[in-house]
This record gives sequence, structure tokens and C-alpha cells, in this order.
Amino acid sequence: MNTINPPLRGKDIISPTIAALISVIVNYGGTFILVFQAAKVAGLSPEMTASWIWSISIGVGITGIWLSYRYREPIITAWSTPGVAFLVSSLAVTPYPEAIGAYIVSAIGFIILGISGMFERFVQLIPPGIASGLLAGILLQFGISAFGGAQIDPLLVVVLFSAYILLRRFTSRYAIVGILTIGLIYLIGMGKVDFSSIQLAIASPIFVVPEFSFHALLGVALPLFIITLTGQYMPGMLVLRNDGFKTSANPILTITGLGSLLAAPFGSHAFNVAAITAAICTGKDAHADSNKRYIAGIACGIFYIIVGIFGVTLASLFLILPATFIATLAGLALLGTIGGSLTGALADPKGRETALITFLATATNVNFLGVGGAFWGLVAGLTAHLLIHGKYHKKHFRPSGVQQAEPKQ
Repeated sequence: MNTINPPLRGKDIISPTIAALISVIVNYGGTFILVFQAAKVAGLSPEMTASWIWSISIGVGITGIWLSYRYREPIITAWSTPGVAFLVSSLAVTPYPEAIGAYIVSAIGFIILGISGMFERFVQLIPPGIASGLLAGILLQFGISAFGGAQIDPLLVVVLFSAYILLRRFTSRYAIVGILTIGLIYLIGMGKVDFSSIQLAIASPIFVVPEFSFHALLGVALPLFIITLTGQYMPGMLVLRNDGFKTSANPILTITGLGSLLAAPFGSHAFNVAAITAAICTGKDAHADSNKRYIAGIACGIFYIIVGIFGVTLASLFLILPATFIATLAGLALLGTIGGSLTGALADPKGRETALITFLATATNVNFLGVGGAFWGLVAGLTAHLLIHGKYHKKHFRPSGVQQAEPKQ
């Protein structure tokens, strides 16, 4: 990647900022309900729930801004979605102070892993086709969801899809901006959203004294660490590599781990490099010039901090948007990335079969032993590659058409 960044102009900021806004909307509107479910299972008060939202939003915002500015790449951070899905069940049998202690232990594990450099070395061993197949498999369901919502609200899907096609034809750069605007106008005009119940209120962080137990270490900390590493960090790093960005996983793990450590006493379970929502900001739709896409990372961070300050209020705002709108918006925004990933997966005839195995195994999204489909898809692909070709990829990950470069430390 070119490290020389020319002066920014107004039009350089608009497109990546809108991509960042869509990324944040998809993140809060898509899976954030899990946080409320986990908080309810844990018996948390509204104030404690607001503190949880404050801590993960502020933490994600600060780490994303710092990493994106420091490395001039769109390093989007997010909370661990598979991690909070796991907590929906584990918090029912774990006292909250012990869960906080487990979050701290898990965060320390990420810091150690980042400092050691072991994870980055593993990422470099993954063949490009398998990496692209993994990413395509992860994103496939989001692409399908862009059209699956037609069963629920066909008119909304037709409006968004038609707008996307016309905008791609006449003003490709602002296609995503356009469908977001048109979609919101449609929802308001048709009376499908009601903002009257939304009232701004500033959240207050609440410090919880952590407690440590062997039960929480094995039952919360270890699973949370493994689930976040395989379900978030791995695909998140491959999203960056797929779009040609070379920042090493080491500082990303270290910084997000340190942020998680500091935010844990206020309720944050874990945050990490984003995967699906990152793909909205790392591709060409965010900005044609890859050297300008880091603006999306900074904008994401600012949006997250704003949501964190107002806690449950703005999170509730995202939650009232119809699920069909969120799914269709995300799917259309990711079409380019899905297409590029499939191209990369099938580009090399020698590795095409193992890449296809990875893609299909990941897209199936089998959850086994509490670990999601992304991990098992990667295992299937690497196992097939090793048995068929007898060796792993020996060079740094290099997407098709991207010149090889050493990862930025």
C-alpha cells in the first residue's frame, strides 16, 4: 500500500463516511439485540446495561480511530458478536462480577497473543484462495439476505434494489449513499419507522469490581477467547488482506486487547477487528482510492463514540429500523466484496477445489463444540489443502492483483 497520502478534499470524505455510517447501522441494527438479551439473562439493571453499551461503543470507537489513523488503513473494530451470542447462555450460570473477571483474563490473552506475533505468522500461512473462499462463505448469507427480505417486504426490497441498479449505472461512486438515503425516505414516507419514542439521554459508566474463579476461567474466559479469535479476528484480518491492506495482526490484537482490558470493568465483554461490517468500508465502494479508505475507519470510530455517549438511546434508534431494511442494505453494500472474494477463490486452478471446499463449508455455518462455521470452514479448507498439495502457503498473503508487501508492524 502507498503510504503517501495526498491532501483530502470534500468528496474524499463523503463516500467513506457514508460507508462507515452504513457499517455502524448494520452492526447495531443487525446483532445488537444480543447484548440486550445477554443483559436480561444476567439480570442487569437498565443502568448496568447502558454501561455495557457505553464501554463497548467507546472502546470500539477509540481503538478504531487510533488504528486507522496510525496505519492509514480502514481498520474497523467492533464488539465480538459470536462472543455476546455465547454470553446469552453463559451469563445465566455465571455471577456477573466473575464474568467481568473472565473478560479481563480473555483480554490479557489477546494482548499476549499480539505481542508474541504467533497469530500474524499463522495468517501468513493461509493460501490466498482459501482466504478468499472463507471470506466469500462468511458473506454469502448477507448477499442472499439482500433478496430474501422480499418475502417479508417486497416493495422495500424492490425500491432498494432498483435504486442500487440505477445508481450503479449513472453514479457508481454514490450508489450506497443513494440507497441509504432513498431507503430512509421510503421508510419515513410509508410510516414504517416511528422516532417519537426516542429521547436522548447520556449514559453513565458503572465500575464493577471483578472476581476471579476457576469456573469462570474455563466456562467464560477460554470459550470467549477462542470464539472471538476464530469468529472475529481471523475473518477480520482476511477482510483486510483481501482488499490489499497489510497492517500486521500484532498491533491490532494488542491494541484491541488492551482496550478490552480497560473497558471490561464497565461491562465490555470483548472488542476486536471487525469482519462483515469491515468489508463495507475496505472495498472500492467506500472509495476508489484505497489510500483514502482509512477515513471510513476514523468515521466509524466517531459514530461509535457518539452512540456510546448516549448509550441505549441511539442503540434503540438503530433497533427500530426494520430488519429487512438492515439486511437488504448490508447485502447490497457487500455485493462487490462477495464478487471479488469469489473471483480470488477461483482464480488459481490448482487451488480452486480447496478454495471451493472452504467456501461451501463456511457458508453452511455449522456450529460445533460452540465454535462457528468460519473456524470449521477454515479447518476443512486447510486440511484439504494439506492432504492434496502436501504443504501450506509459504509466502505472505497476497490477494489477486495486489503487490506483495511486508505487514506493517
